[in-house]
Amino acid sequence: MDNDGSLREFLTSRRARLRPEDVGLPTSPVPRRRPGLRREEVAALAGVSVDYYARLEQGRVGKVSDQVLTAISEALRLDALERRHLRALVESIADGPRTAVRPRNEGRQAARVGLRELVASLDPLPAMVQSRRMDVLALNNAAKVLLTDFDRIPARDRNIVHWLFTDPQARTRYPDWDDVAGDTVAALRSARDPRFPDQELERLVGELSVASPEFAARWADYRLFQHSHGSKRFFHETVGILELRYESFAVPGIEGQTLTIYTAPRGSAADDKLRLLLSWDATYRSDATAPGHAPKK
Repeated sequence: MDNDGSLREFLTSRRARLRPEDVGLPTSPVPRRRPGLRREEVAALAGVSVDYYARLEQGRVGKVSDQVLTAISEALRLDALERRHLRALVESIADGPRTAVRPRNEGRQAARVGLRELVASLDPLPAMVQSRRMDVLALNNAAKVLLTDFDRIPARDRNIVHWLFTDPQARTRYPDWDDVAGDTVAALRSARDPRFPDQELERLVGELSVASPEFAARWADYRLFQHSHGSKRFFHETVGILELRYESFAVPGIEGQTLTIYTAPRGSAADDKLRLLLSWDATYRSDATAPGHAPKK
């Protein structure tokens, strides 16, 4: 049985985003009470009975064959990430949580020493290491200047998602905050593997759902996303807006940890601004540690 309702939420959210005409069905002649496909339409497209599909949404079917999962995935137009998530949801119901196979209730992780040294050596390229839950485990000085100094935040809250939704500075740092926030919550959704319960992730989701209605709405949307590469715009009062590329890599030997590095094309305006920003920071820190320096008020 789908005790927490995740399978039901996922499947109903995918039905809701599709119109009959999107999947080759005739347009409904009367207005629908709810947007999206009806259960019977998904069942017909997948070649299963309406009763079977209804029980699947309720998590009451036990083992589900690969053939049926593939048919339902195709009927709902799921992408590769969504298909993997659907299988994980169904497996978690059929087999139960696999805490004995891969424990995931551990507390905050740590980045190994060599990895921390690597991140530090990447200056002046901003770089950071995150856990599956997006805890910030290591970052270099360039990343601190570009984003914020996570080392000054209490360890329990040293998390990208927490920072995005609770620190007003994050909305300044990201001119496209809405898009960044949406992708970040969707990535956290993807990291929540129903087969391996993670108490710390559940704690984070629960706290943010109470603290931020914006987070709660995005979490309820049940979108999935995976950071791999792309570009992001940042704002810093010293240089204005700069657009950087990012690449994220899985850390070998530690499941769930990722290394993210930000770059700018050499000679570009973003490259010049990043160099200026880091030069300004180096000068500021040098002045701040000089003898007789008085902090600005």
